[in-house]
Amino acid sequence: MNRWLVRRFVRMRNRVAAYQPDRGQGAIEYLGLAVVIAVIIGILSQADIGNAIFDGIMGKIGDIVGG
Repeated sequence: MNRWLVRRFVRMRNRVAAYQPDRGQGAIEYLGLAVVIAVIIGILSQADIGNAIFDGIMGKIGDIVGG
């Protein structure tokens, strides 16, 4: 009887695992995302596009506030 319960438990656990193949993000994926964000921030800080984006956002905020 005990063997039957163990086999049944293992089968059910395997079925559940088959429906949930991805259980979360790995550390490498988070590191990759952090690197991409750092590169984007670096590019924006070195280019004039960063100032253009900032000026555009501040202009829109001024339009909304009425300033």
